[in-house]
Amino acid sequence: MSTTTSRSTVHSTFVVERSFDVPVARVWEAFADPVQKHEWFGTSDDWTTVEDTDDFRVGGTAVSEGEFHGGPVSRYVATYTDLVEAQRIVLTYDMWLDGAHISTSLATYELAADGENRTSLRYTEQGAHLDGLDDPAGREEGMRGIFDTLAAYLAG
Repeated sequence: MSTTTSRSTVHSTFVVERSFDVPVARVWEAFADPVQKHEWFGTSDDWTTVEDTDDFRVGGTAVSEGEFHGGPVSRYVATYTDLVEAQRIVLTYDMWLDGAHISTSLATYELAADGENRTSLRYTEQGAHLDGLDDPAGREEGMRGIFDTLAAYLAG
């Protein structure tokens, strides 16, 4: 009797562009300060945090693990590979749901001033979505939601 599991990989690339009505330095600070980042990145009233760490430096890691009420345990583990202050963040990250590895991605955040008090952000993600456990459209939708939360945080 065979217990072989069917394996698959779906590759994707997507880009999300957003503008924020604050200076670039303020957006950078929201990413660079772990206390601030915790306020907007992957948190909501429907989320119970199990682990939340962020070592914002090249070679540093960020971990966010928690549970959506009544749902699966989600684990995000990122490694920062390039940081250019107030301009660029590059990282790789892996995602798990209930212990199953669902994806590996390369993500680039590019920040640019758009006038004195406005920031343009361009986010590019290249992902490998594994074994039908994750899909590119859902990931893009999730990132758009995270940027909506960031916009609300910066406006507050």
